[in-house]
Amino acid sequence: MTGCRSILNDFIPNNGGSVSFGNNAKGWIVGSGSVSRENLIFKDVSLVENLKFNLLSVSQLADKNFNSFFTKDSCKILSPEINSKIKILIDQHTLLTARRRGNVYVVDMTTDSQTSSPTCLIAKASSSETTLWHRRLSHLNHQTLHKLSTLSLVRGLPSKEFHFEGQCESCLKGKQHKTSHKSIEESKTTNCLNLLHMDLFGPVKVASLARKRYCLVVVDDYSRFCWTFFLFRKDETSDKIIALITHLERQFSLPVKMIRSDNGTEFKNQVLDKFCISKGILRQYSAPRTPAQNGVVERKNRTLIEAARTMLADSGLPLSFWAEAVNTACYVLNRVHIVKRHNKTAYEVLYKIKPLISFFNVFGCPCFILNTKDSWSKFAAKVDSGYFVGYSQTSKAYRAFNLRTKIIVESIDVKFNKLASSSSFPSAPDDLFDLESFSFIPSIPSSSPSTEPCQTSEDLSSIEEDSVSKFFTSFPSHQINSQEANSQNQDDIPSTPLSPVLDNASIDVPDHILNSLSPIENSSSSDAASSNNCLDIIPFNKNHPLEQILGDLSKGVQTRSQISNFCLHAAFLSQIEPSKYQEALKDNNWIEAMQDELLQFKRQNVWTLCPLPDGKYSIGTRWVFRNKIDDRGIIIKNKARLVVQGYCQEEGIDYDETFAPVARLEAIRLFLAFAISHNIKVYQMDIKSAFLYGTIKEEVYVCQPPGFDDVHHPDWVYKLDKALYGLKQAPRAWYDTLSRFLLSNNFSRGTIDKTLFIKRVDKELLLVQIYVDDISFGSTKQSMCEQFSKLMSSKFEMSALSELKTFLGLQVKQTPHGTFIHQSKYVKDLLNKFDMNDCKIISTPMATSPGICPDDNGEPVDQTLYRCMIGSLMYLTASRPDIMYATCVCARYQSAPKQSHLSFVKRILRYLKGTPVLGIWYPANQICKLVGFTDSDYAGCSLTRKSTSGGCQLFAGCLVSWQSKKQTSVLNSTAEAEYIAAAHCTVQILWLQYQLLDFGITELKTPLLIDSEAAKNIIKNPVYHSKTKHIEIRHHFIRDCFEKGLIVPEHKLLRKTLSEDKPQKTLSEENFCFRRIKVIYFGRLPKTSASEEKQYFRRHMFLLMKE
Repeated sequence: MTGCRSILNDFIPNNGGSVSFGNNAKGWIVGSGSVSRENLIFKDVSLVENLKFNLLSVSQLADKNFNSFFTKDSCKILSPEINSKIKILIDQHTLLTARRRGNVYVVDMTTDSQTSSPTCLIAKASSSETTLWHRRLSHLNHQTLHKLSTLSLVRGLPSKEFHFEGQCESCLKGKQHKTSHKSIEESKTTNCLNLLHMDLFGPVKVASLARKRYCLVVVDDYSRFCWTFFLFRKDETSDKIIALITHLERQFSLPVKMIRSDNGTEFKNQVLDKFCISKGILRQYSAPRTPAQNGVVERKNRTLIEAARTMLADSGLPLSFWAEAVNTACYVLNRVHIVKRHNKTAYEVLYKIKPLISFFNVFGCPCFILNTKDSWSKFAAKVDSGYFVGYSQTSKAYRAFNLRTKIIVESIDVKFNKLASSSSFPSAPDDLFDLESFSFIPSIPSSSPSTEPCQTSEDLSSIEEDSVSKFFTSFPSHQINSQEANSQNQDDIPSTPLSPVLDNASIDVPDHILNSLSPIENSSSSDAASSNNCLDIIPFNKNHPLEQILGDLSKGVQTRSQISNFCLHAAFLSQIEPSKYQEALKDNNWIEAMQDELLQFKRQNVWTLCPLPDGKYSIGTRWVFRNKIDDRGIIIKNKARLVVQGYCQEEGIDYDETFAPVARLEAIRLFLAFAISHNIKVYQMDIKSAFLYGTIKEEVYVCQPPGFDDVHHPDWVYKLDKALYGLKQAPRAWYDTLSRFLLSNNFSRGTIDKTLFIKRVDKELLLVQIYVDDISFGSTKQSMCEQFSKLMSSKFEMSALSELKTFLGLQVKQTPHGTFIHQSKYVKDLLNKFDMNDCKIISTPMATSPGICPDDNGEPVDQTLYRCMIGSLMYLTASRPDIMYATCVCARYQSAPKQSHLSFVKRILRYLKGTPVLGIWYPANQICKLVGFTDSDYAGCSLTRKSTSGGCQLFAGCLVSWQSKKQTSVLNSTAEAEYIAAAHCTVQILWLQYQLLDFGITELKTPLLIDSEAAKNIIKNPVYHSKTKHIEIRHHFIRDCFEKGLIVPEHKLLRKTLSEDKPQKTLSEENFCFRRIKVIYFGRLPKTSASEEKQYFRRHMFLLMKE
């Protein structure tokens, strides 16, 4: 090729592509021709733009049988005829031969020289040997591997030139990242342990084999030596740090002078502060949202996570082995990571000796473990198959996962298949790679191995024992084999004076069992001795109960745990919710979440990019970032939502109707009560980006998403064809779309509740309750649920489909014996929000005396805080009728709250602290009958002397609705107060009757139980006299309801009915606790004493709340 057009003959212009140069520049081929020189004619010479020199390919000359002869002064091209004349001469004087590979000539330094002439050659490792050491050293980068060998920084590594050809696919999966930025400034510490960097990552989505989800990483600034500890909870961090510092100071006789961390409460707390003050240790914190100031440990976190992710990808092991992978990566990197400042490994800097690495093996490689424990027959196999997962920190032994016993053992007697690749691994049992196999039931650790399932307390007797024994199996306890082997292997594995010990699959147990046991901690060297007594319980459950399967039974059942098990890049999610999109763009997890949101827009054809028409204006958009958590509080997804700034819309221009009906809490509870009375299993589904399906009629333009501007048209806008979150008409548009779709598929809408959709086929019934994009449904026939699921999936993209567990903040536990509704998670969040976690417990939400009063001379308190507390408690009353009255009374003083009023509210929180798991029990197999109860406290308000109406309604023995409201007028007698309370209760009864008509229940005569004979007579006898004429006319509609037969007022004494438990008066501690139980279990409790009822209540509460 040439860059000179003048030397070409017979030039033909063409577009021949491009030629790449060494400085990343390109030259375009614009034509070709021929060049004549002396006796040669070169054909097909390409003309390349900007090429400064003429280039001639020696390999192409050789293809034409020409020979090239290079001398000190020139290079000559020889004709093919000379080959036979010089061949013998060339063979006699050849010193080194370069073999042709493709179009270049390469000297192979691994072969012997062809002559005895002295030459200086460097041994080169083969490609397979390079790959093997790369995998053994936790996928170490090749530059560091080369330095370790050439500089002799470790013992046991062959002195060869390691050169890797191609790319490691596992490294690409685990370590791919964005372009690096400015490097961290070199450390200024002068000795080991002067400064320790600390950080905590987690919670990891998939728990480790020991059910741990957090990892504490500590890095020494001077040596860059690293320690890792694995934790159940964040609050274990302080204890681990204190134990580590104490150990380091004792072992190395060096003081820890400073520790640096972020501002997390796991580091910034009184326990750690007190310890540091006593030791004279200086604390350093990074600025908020500035992880770069703690860059040493942040970079180490990334290195460990990338190494672990790569090792898991290479080995094919499930993500539940992540802790083993992180621990092994830490162990290896401490011995092979070269500290640039010292040009030594971190291990050598700290321990003053070169590390030995000849015993290293590939993580996850197949191995065979000698069985020295079980007594086998003479001809039975002596080994078990397994996988290598690390190195022991307390003995000269390997750690391996035993496929037969399903536990991790430590043994010296392990043989490896060193050259095995992940594709050649033996097939393991399905349950090993099924994350469901690492579920477990509570078991009591014992000092001796046991193959029998562990027993729990008598409280578990009512659980389906056959089901438990069928699907769960316990395995022998963990043992460490440390017997002597051959001396060569013993010398290859050094003991480590200080390294973290990976936890040995310890288990969680319920509180009542845990209280009788000593804690089992095994994530640091200080407690390694206790690990031998730990019982490993790794049961497997390959089959699923039929009642839990939704769909075609002939198809394979796949769980969310199995899906997440092999999603390598989903193990570590961002724990911080960015407040600005600029912060989110710095995190790959949030970038992926935003891209997923925009991809949904593209799928649904939400908008069209266009210039803004004249006379129109565009509405701004913004990103909202939220971490979605499961019922355990674990982050399961980073969710980014693009919303419209709907407050900029103008009515009549870009929106008109905005109303969209939503389900009432009474409707949800009535739906659940109806379902359990008819043995209906209730399911839930969630529609992904539901509002994007709603079609809008108005012409609306929005700005481009921040951070995702179109590069070709940055000043254009999007015209909306579908609704976006934030638009005022978006809920209405989505409701219209969904209702049209259901009505077109033979559903009918509820008479009074427009969020209820009913479908009847013969005598079978399908009920669908909607709250925006959350849908709960159930049917008297299972096949109708399956058909409905398929119907919705055909129209909308579903993101979740499962048995109903949570709905509008209510936690629902469905069992064959009934349904339990509670808000225990919300109670915990509420106590944490108002800093009441450490408050003293009290048995009643409100004192009998002194009562709450205006307290005009009291000290004012923050209105915002007080109102926030009241609002939070009002939401909690959705499943807690026991706090209804107390909350409503405190709510009367929101305009000018005083310190005494705040004390009453905090008393409610103290009561909740002692009863976080209280809820409502809906028993199964009850008579479908609606009953109303009503009562009032005459002149109960000390300030206005007005009465309070209280009422509740039960359906099929289930408490579905309750009220507590102060009456609007001062009355002359108890009868009048009871009469108005009955009118309030009747309003709710009528609403429930209309709802039950949609369910197919036509019995409308509802008993209304009143404890006032006079009030009952006023209802039944339409007589107006001086005692009733001043009652507002609107309350007299109860007479009309009685005449139409909608209600049947009955007089019952307080001591014989539930009406004494209405939320309208303050009760003593003994009466309150007893009646609270009656409210929750009304219609199901046997006639027993108060103490027996309390015992019954506690037993069933445990069974319903245990996991």
